[in-house]
Amino acid sequence: MPNPSPSHAGAGTVDVDGPLAWRETGDGEPVVLLHGLGGSRTSWEPQLTGLRTGFRCIAWDMPGYGASIPVAPLNFATIADSVARLLDSAGVDRAHLVGESFGGMHALHTALRHPQRVARLVLANTSPAFGLDGTDPSAWRAARLAPLDAGLTPADIAADVLTSIAGPTLSDDALTMRVAGFARVPASGLRAAVECLPAHNVLDRLAEINAPALVIAGELDAETPVGYSRVLAEGLQNAELIVLDGVGHLAVSEVPQTFNRLVRDFLSRGRGLGPSGPRWAI
Repeated sequence: MPNPSPSHAGAGTVDVDGPLAWRETGDGEPVVLLHGLGGSRTSWEPQLTGLRTGFRCIAWDMPGYGASIPVAPLNFATIADSVARLLDSAGVDRAHLVGESFGGMHALHTALRHPQRVARLVLANTSPAFGLDGTDPSAWRAARLAPLDAGLTPADIAADVLTSIAGPTLSDDALTMRVAGFARVPASGLRAAVECLPAHNVLDRLAEINAPALVIAGELDAETPVGYSRVLAEGLQNAELIVLDGVGHLAVSEVPQTFNRLVRDFLSRGRGLGPSGPRWAI
């Protein structure tokens, strides 16, 4: 495997490009940031900036996204194994995982497949299984692949997609940042991810996850409604649920200061990367 090649991306921030690419900043307990279907490592700028004091923040490009090479087949097992390889590449034994939407699914599968590598989980705007509301996977895939089939790129559709799933508090600057993160996704990578996502289902295995978890939902999230997050939090061994009023599917970007405060407070409750603590109230 080639050695990762670091380059400076800004004050205190380093981009590391290799088979798995990531952006990192800060010093302290490692926190891995796992982006959603329409994101990449640059989608986490408010968290990289807001959490770097006290935490080593590592935001990856998932396989086939951004500067990371694809894996074949792309499925939740190979994604979870890629998270473990990311930790190896970064010299990290155990980390907190913060996942948004599709990235929250990655975090859940990693906690099941590599539990010894996971300290705490923050699961934002995500779900324990695809289609809890009866969504047909074939129809879901077809709707999201149609623009790619028509020759459009992720950059072409980014603004419309992100605007459609965000709540009213998403600022123009935040939208610009998220569009740029989406635009880094190759069409082939997005296609592979869309094919992968509907296979997500860990409902029957949630009780196996003993890492303390913070589940964050947006009141206005129509992609992963609050009910999804409630099922997720109730199924995990050690979880609490927080619902953010007036927030849609992009909580990490819509209310970044609130999101960062919640993450910092939650991770700071169990300082150190030792065994999981007691159950938190839902």
